Amino acid sequence: MAGKLYLCATPIGNLEDITYRVLRTLKEVDLIAAEDTRNSIKLLNHFDIKTPMTSYHEYNKIEKAYQLVDKLREGMNIALITDAGTPGISDPGEDLVRICYEEGIEVTSLPGPAACITALTMSGLPTRRFAFEAFLPRDKKERADVLAQLKNETRTIILYEAPHHLVKTLEELYVNLGDRKIAVCRELTKRYEEKTLTTISECLKFYSDNEPRGEYVLVIAGKTFEELRKEEQKSWESMSLEEHMEVYESQGIDRKEAMKLVAKDRGISKRDVYQALLDS
Repeated sequence: MAGKLYLCATPIGNLEDITYRVLRTLKEVDLIAAEDTRNSIKLLNHFDIKTPMTSYHEYNKIEKAYQLVDKLREGMNIALITDAGTPGISDPGEDLVRICYEEGIEVTSLPGPAACITALTMSGLPTRRFAFEAFLPRDKKERADVLAQLKNETRTIILYEAPHHLVKTLEELYVNLGDRKIAVCRELTKRYEEKTLTTISECLKFYSDNEPRGEYVLVIAGKTFEELRKEEQKSWESMSLEEHMEVYESQGIDRKEAMKLVAKDRGISKRDVYQALLDS
């Protein structure tokens, strides 16, 4: 019988956050695939886990995935761990999971710590709907595209950022998103954990005078539906009624329905729209 891949969530800072189930699994599997074996050996030593380790990281993620699948097919059980948190969240684990599904290998996930969820729940911002973007792309064009998409995002936004890129990212967020509320979280679950609910502009002022240190999770308020409505209304106001009608009719909407939509957008009656079009 083929083995099973276990996705094991490990602490993001506080070692007491590891679960009994993860500890038992790490001891019982035949092999542990770790993002950075030098980092993970500290965790294994702390809990006296003697299971052999192998590296699985961004630079060998496809070739090594097939090697691990071969071992799984031979009957080995393998645990996947990341440097911190849940495998598959902003790390190469997602590729290994995909390949396991393609090759018919069973996968299971052992729940536990995740920096994005930890930050979201303590942010003081809405939690029902959120958009997790992890690290913004480094490629300029891709980065600009993502920021443009986030401009009108109504869900709470979660980003990861390294200290040496933090100020630049905050500047870009201010330019593209405006001065939103933001919760800045660092050193999560550790002794000197910090979280501050502020605004992007205030955050920029602070980090212009104080060097960023540690890994950051940024939780940013989404745009409200009221703000979107006002922006749409402003764009309609710059159009003539005929241009406004053309926006809908060009989408294949019949004239009668287009008049209803124009009236709703402008906060006037359909009769007013009809009369204005007659008079023009």
